[in-house]
Amino acid sequence: MTNALEIKDLVKFYGKRQALNSISLTVPEGEFFGFLGPNGAGKTTTIHSITGLAKYQGGSIRVFGYDAVSDYRQTRALIGFVPQEFNFDPYLTAEQILYYEAGYFGVSKKEARRRAAQLLKQFDLYTHKELDYRKLSGGMKRRLLIARGLVHEPRVLILDEPTAGVDVDLRKKLWVLLRELNQQGMTIFLTTHYIEEAERLCKRIGVIHQGNIIALETTEKLIEQLGKHVITISLDRRFPEIPRELRQFGIELAEDGNTIRLTKNEVHLNELLKAIYAQGLNVTGIDTEKTNLEDIFLGLTKEK
Repeated sequence: MTNALEIKDLVKFYGKRQALNSISLTVPEGEFFGFLGPNGAGKTTTIHSITGLAKYQGGSIRVFGYDAVSDYRQTRALIGFVPQEFNFDPYLTAEQILYYEAGYFGVSKKEARRRAAQLLKQFDLYTHKELDYRKLSGGMKRRLLIARGLVHEPRVLILDEPTAGVDVDLRKKLWVLLRELNQQGMTIFLTTHYIEEAERLCKRIGVIHQGNIIALETTEKLIEQLGKHVITISLDRRFPEIPRELRQFGIELAEDGNTIRLTKNEVHLNELLKAIYAQGLNVTGIDTEKTNLEDIFLGLTKEK
């Protein structure tokens, strides 16, 4: 399998502050990869190092085998970058923004116009193509950012908080679009503050905190390994402590005295219920709560 991105022992300083501490990760071609971390963790610094916007002091970055420094032109042409902030020329129309962007990558005038028109239609912007950037809505600007990142037909798309500040409806529409791009073979490297976004879209997750990679695993395995499925059982009487006959199940007694909790992975629920009924107790309610990626993310960064 070809690797779209290979980052090895990447080190980055801003003055005396170390932003990246020898981080390493690999993103295979065609993967939808999520890169998570709190503010200041090193997400944007990593992206800027990949795209050549920041110089790093140690390590290496390769894009489809090309070195990001010595082969800068080749690597930059392979990358479509969608920044978090809008950075359009305010005096250009939506069509001109795409047309000129294609020209920066050596696309011919005729082909640039064709691609611009195609993307404007794909992103529901064609009827607004002659409006300048200042007259577009926030959602239109966000879609135009992604379209601009695709106009030179890159092989990997890097998105820095692509749905920041958009409403729920547009966010879900962008999710559909990103899934389609990935299904068509596009490698996607996504940073986001919306943990649900990463959980729904990304096959694999990397978590960075204070310049260090603290987790790197498939989304499914990350939730399986670090998540919990908590079952809460309410009983018909109060106890000062867990009855001796139920202690073997490793359950916890809640403060109210008549509620017990257990982790599903640790015990079979049927066995516990049989033991409860054998003590002459009645169950008045059962509730379940499954840990999601957001809980795991908060737990990881809090521990660190």
